[in-house]
Amino acid sequence: MSGRGVWLRARARLRRFPAALAACGDQAAAYGRCVATAAAGPTELRRDTCLEEFQALRECFARAVRVCHS
Repeated sequence: MSGRGVWLRARARLRRFPAALAACGDQAAAYGRCVATAAAGPTELRRDTCLEEFQALRECFARAVRVCHS
């Protein structure tokens, strides 16, 4: 197995990231607001605090990548 092939595939995915992020700006902003709000409080930031927002962002990225990849 070639290590070079792995890096080429990873670079190809990273090149698509800006387009996916641009397509998911609302979801990214909602997730960022949730994390910022949770981190600003007196309690410790916990796993799954912003799970709903993260899942929405993840689904948007998946849709955007499928569209860019088609």
